Amino acid sequence: MLILTDIEGTTSAIAFVKDTLFPFAEAALDGFLDARGAEPEVAAILAEVPGPDPRATLRDWMARDVKATPLKSLQGLIWRAGFEDGRLRGHLWPDVAPCLSAWHAAGHGLAVFSSGSVEAQRLLFGHSVAGDLRPLFRGFFDTRTGPKRDAAAYAAIAAALAEAPAGMLFLSDVAEELDAAAAAGLRTCQLVRAEDGTQPSGRHPEAADFPAVARRFGLPLPPG
Repeated sequence: MLILTDIEGTTSAIAFVKDTLFPFAEAALDGFLDARGAEPEVAAILAEVPGPDPRATLRDWMARDVKATPLKSLQGLIWRAGFEDGRLRGHLWPDVAPCLSAWHAAGHGLAVFSSGSVEAQRLLFGHSVAGDLRPLFRGFFDTRTGPKRDAAAYAAIAAALAEAPAGMLFLSDVAEELDAAAAAGLRTCQLVRAEDGTQPSGRHPEAADFPAVARRFGLPLPPG
Protein backbone atom coordinates (compact mmCIF):
# COMPACT_ATOMS: atom_id res chain seq x y z
CA MET A 1 0.00 0.00 0.00
CA LEU A 2 1.11 3.57 -0.65
CA ILE A 3 0.15 6.09 2.02
CA LEU A 4 -0.43 9.62 0.75
CA THR A 5 -0.63 12.15 3.57
CA ASP A 6 -1.72 15.71 4.05
CA ILE A 7 0.33 17.85 6.47
CA GLU A 8 -1.65 20.57 8.26
CA GLY A 9 -4.08 18.95 10.69
CA THR A 10 -2.79 15.48 9.79
CA THR A 11 0.93 15.11 10.50
CA SER A 12 1.36 18.55 12.02
CA ALA A 13 -0.61 20.92 14.22
CA ILE A 14 -2.78 23.44 12.44
CA ALA A 15 -1.44 25.97 14.94
CA PHE A 16 2.13 25.47 13.69
CA VAL A 17 1.21 26.69 10.24
CA LYS A 18 -1.09 29.47 11.39
CA ASP A 19 0.84 30.68 14.44
CA THR A 20 4.45 30.07 13.37
CA LEU A 21 4.96 29.68 9.62
CA PHE A 22 2.45 32.23 8.32
CA PRO A 23 3.54 35.05 10.66
CA PHE A 24 7.20 34.30 9.92
CA ALA A 25 6.61 34.68 6.15
CA GLU A 26 4.47 37.79 6.57
CA ALA A 27 7.07 39.54 8.71
CA ALA A 28 9.89 38.64 6.31
CA LEU A 29 8.06 39.41 3.02
CA ASP A 30 9.25 42.95 2.33
CA GLY A 31 12.86 42.31 3.28
CA PHE A 32 12.95 39.13 1.25
CA LEU A 33 11.56 40.83 -1.88
CA ASP A 34 13.88 43.81 -1.45
CA ALA A 35 16.90 41.51 -1.23
CA ARG A 36 15.95 38.81 -3.72
CA GLY A 37 13.09 40.05 -5.88
CA ALA A 38 15.30 40.31 -8.97
CA GLU A 39 16.53 36.69 -8.73
CA PRO A 40 15.11 34.56 -11.58
CA GLU A 41 13.31 32.12 -9.25
CA VAL A 42 11.62 34.89 -7.27
CA ALA A 43 10.91 37.05 -10.33
CA ALA A 44 9.18 34.09 -12.01
CA ILE A 45 6.88 33.72 -9.01
CA LEU A 46 6.10 37.43 -8.93
CA ALA A 47 5.22 37.29 -12.64
CA GLU A 48 2.40 34.89 -11.74
CA VAL A 49 0.88 37.36 -9.25
CA PRO A 50 -1.96 39.40 -10.80
CA GLY A 51 -2.41 43.13 -10.38
CA PRO A 52 -0.18 46.19 -10.66
CA ASP A 53 1.28 45.75 -7.15
CA PRO A 54 2.36 42.16 -6.48
CA ARG A 55 3.19 42.91 -2.86
CA ALA A 56 -0.29 44.23 -2.18
CA THR A 57 -1.80 41.16 -3.82
CA LEU A 58 0.45 38.84 -1.82
CA ARG A 59 -0.45 40.55 1.45
CA ASP A 60 -4.15 40.35 0.59
CA TRP A 61 -3.76 36.63 -0.12
CA MET A 62 -1.93 36.18 3.18
CA ALA A 63 -4.66 38.00 5.11
CA ARG A 64 -7.35 35.82 3.55
CA ASP A 65 -5.29 32.59 3.58
CA VAL A 66 -5.83 32.15 -0.15
CA LYS A 67 -4.37 28.86 -1.45
CA ALA A 68 -2.70 30.60 -4.40
CA THR A 69 0.23 28.71 -5.90
CA PRO A 70 2.50 31.80 -6.32
CA LEU A 71 1.98 32.70 -2.66
CA LYS A 72 2.70 29.16 -1.51
CA SER A 73 5.85 29.06 -3.64
CA LEU A 74 7.10 32.37 -2.25
CA GLN A 75 6.34 31.38 1.33
CA GLY A 76 8.37 28.23 0.73
CA LEU A 77 11.40 30.26 -0.27
CA ILE A 78 11.06 32.53 2.77
CA TRP A 79 10.68 29.57 5.10
CA ARG A 80 13.77 27.91 3.61
CA ALA A 81 16.00 30.57 5.17
CA GLY A 82 14.36 30.10 8.55
CA PHE A 83 14.65 26.32 8.49
CA GLU A 84 18.22 26.32 7.23
CA ASP A 85 19.49 28.72 9.89
CA GLY A 86 17.61 26.95 12.69
CA ARG A 87 15.00 29.60 13.46
CA LEU A 88 12.28 27.16 12.33
CA ARG A 89 11.81 23.44 12.95
CA GLY A 90 8.99 21.44 11.42
CA HIS A 91 6.34 20.38 13.91
CA LEU A 92 5.14 16.77 13.84
CA TRP A 93 2.77 15.11 16.27
CA PRO A 94 4.84 12.61 18.33
CA ASP A 95 3.03 9.61 16.81
CA VAL A 96 3.86 10.53 13.20
CA ALA A 97 7.58 9.88 12.69
CA PRO A 98 7.65 6.43 14.36
CA CYS A 99 4.72 5.24 12.24
CA LEU A 100 6.13 6.67 9.01
CA SER A 101 9.44 4.92 9.71
CA ALA A 102 7.69 1.62 10.50
CA TRP A 103 5.57 1.80 7.34
CA HIS A 104 8.59 2.61 5.20
CA ALA A 105 10.63 -0.21 6.74
CA ALA A 106 7.80 -2.63 5.98
CA GLY A 107 7.87 -1.68 2.30
CA HIS A 108 4.89 0.65 2.15
CA GLY A 109 5.39 3.69 -0.07
CA LEU A 110 4.94 7.18 1.35
CA ALA A 111 4.11 10.46 -0.36
CA VAL A 112 2.82 13.91 0.58
CA PHE A 113 0.02 16.00 -0.95
CA SER A 114 -0.39 19.42 0.66
CA SER A 115 -1.55 22.88 -0.34
CA GLY A 116 1.82 24.11 0.87
CA SER A 117 4.46 24.15 -1.84
CA VAL A 118 6.73 21.16 -2.46
CA GLU A 119 9.56 23.39 -1.26
CA ALA A 120 7.77 23.99 2.05
CA GLN A 121 6.96 20.29 2.42
CA ARG A 122 10.60 19.30 1.96
CA LEU A 123 11.69 21.93 4.45
CA LEU A 124 9.22 20.81 7.11
CA PHE A 125 10.10 17.13 6.84
CA GLY A 126 13.79 17.81 6.23
CA HIS A 127 14.16 20.02 9.32
CA SER A 128 11.53 18.40 11.52
CA VAL A 129 11.59 17.93 15.28
CA ALA A 130 12.24 14.24 14.48
CA GLY A 131 15.16 14.93 12.13
CA ASP A 132 15.38 14.60 8.35
CA LEU A 133 12.51 12.39 7.19
CA ARG A 134 12.74 13.20 3.47
CA PRO A 135 14.37 9.86 2.55
CA LEU A 136 11.20 8.07 3.66
CA PHE A 137 9.09 9.63 0.88
CA ARG A 138 8.73 8.69 -2.77
CA GLY A 139 7.18 11.98 -3.78
CA PHE A 140 5.93 15.42 -2.75
CA PHE A 141 2.93 17.03 -4.48
CA ASP A 142 1.31 20.46 -4.18
CA THR A 143 -1.46 22.41 -5.90
CA ARG A 144 0.47 22.49 -9.16
CA THR A 145 -0.78 18.92 -9.51
CA GLY A 146 -4.34 20.17 -9.06
CA PRO A 147 -6.74 21.38 -6.36
CA LYS A 148 -6.97 19.13 -3.34
CA ARG A 149 -10.76 18.92 -3.70
CA ASP A 150 -10.51 17.73 -7.31
CA ALA A 151 -10.47 13.99 -8.00
CA ALA A 152 -8.26 14.55 -11.03
CA ALA A 153 -5.38 15.64 -8.76
CA TYR A 154 -5.37 12.28 -6.99
CA ALA A 155 -5.53 10.41 -10.27
CA ALA A 156 -2.54 12.44 -11.46
CA ILE A 157 -0.57 11.59 -8.31
CA ALA A 158 -1.33 7.89 -8.72
CA ALA A 159 -0.12 8.07 -12.32
CA ALA A 160 3.04 9.96 -11.35
CA LEU A 161 3.85 7.31 -8.75
CA ALA A 162 2.85 4.43 -11.05
CA GLU A 163 0.39 3.20 -8.43
CA ALA A 164 -3.16 1.89 -8.82
CA PRO A 165 -5.51 4.25 -6.95
CA ALA A 166 -7.08 1.27 -5.14
CA GLY A 167 -3.67 0.53 -3.63
CA MET A 168 -3.34 4.00 -2.11
CA LEU A 169 -4.57 5.36 1.23
CA PHE A 170 -5.04 9.12 1.63
CA LEU A 171 -4.84 10.65 5.11
CA SER A 172 -6.33 14.11 5.74
CA ASP A 173 -8.34 16.01 8.30
CA VAL A 174 -10.54 17.63 5.61
CA ALA A 175 -13.58 15.63 4.53
CA GLU A 176 -13.90 17.34 1.15
CA GLU A 177 -10.34 16.37 0.24
CA LEU A 178 -11.11 12.80 1.24
CA ASP A 179 -14.25 12.91 -0.89
CA ALA A 180 -12.14 13.85 -3.92
CA ALA A 181 -9.60 11.12 -3.21
CA ALA A 182 -12.35 8.53 -2.82
CA ALA A 183 -13.88 9.66 -6.12
CA ALA A 184 -10.51 8.89 -7.75
CA GLY A 185 -10.57 5.39 -6.27
CA LEU A 186 -8.25 5.85 -3.27
CA ARG A 187 -8.93 4.49 0.19
CA THR A 188 -9.34 7.25 2.77
CA CYS A 189 -9.04 7.98 6.48
CA GLN A 190 -9.91 11.19 8.30
CA LEU A 191 -7.52 12.24 11.06
CA VAL A 192 -9.71 13.57 13.86
CA ARG A 193 -7.19 14.99 16.31
CA ALA A 194 -8.73 16.48 19.43
CA GLU A 195 -5.82 18.94 19.71
CA ASP A 196 -6.73 20.44 16.34
CA GLY A 197 -10.47 20.49 16.98
CA THR A 198 -11.23 18.46 13.85
CA GLN A 199 -14.87 17.44 13.50
CA PRO A 200 -15.64 13.98 12.09
CA SER A 201 -17.59 13.94 8.85
CA GLY A 202 -19.11 10.49 9.14
CA ARG A 203 -18.29 9.92 5.47
CA HIS A 204 -14.89 8.25 5.90
CA PRO A 205 -13.08 5.92 8.31
CA GLU A 206 -11.64 7.92 11.20
CA ALA A 207 -8.51 7.77 13.35
CA ALA A 208 -7.33 9.89 16.26
CA ASP A 209 -3.63 9.46 15.40
CA PHE A 210 -1.25 7.49 13.20
CA PRO A 211 -1.18 4.35 15.40
CA ALA A 212 -4.97 4.27 15.06
CA VAL A 213 -4.54 4.47 11.28
CA ALA A 214 -2.11 1.55 11.47
CA ARG A 215 -4.48 -0.61 13.48
CA ARG A 216 -7.44 0.22 11.25
CA PHE A 217 -5.70 -0.59 7.98
CA GLY A 218 -3.38 -3.40 9.07
CA LEU A 219 -0.19 -1.33 8.86
CA PRO A 220 2.84 -1.97 11.09
CA LEU A 221 3.08 -0.26 14.45
CA PRO A 222 6.42 1.10 15.61
CA PRO A 223 8.36 -1.07 18.08
CA GLY A 224 7.79 -0.44 21.73
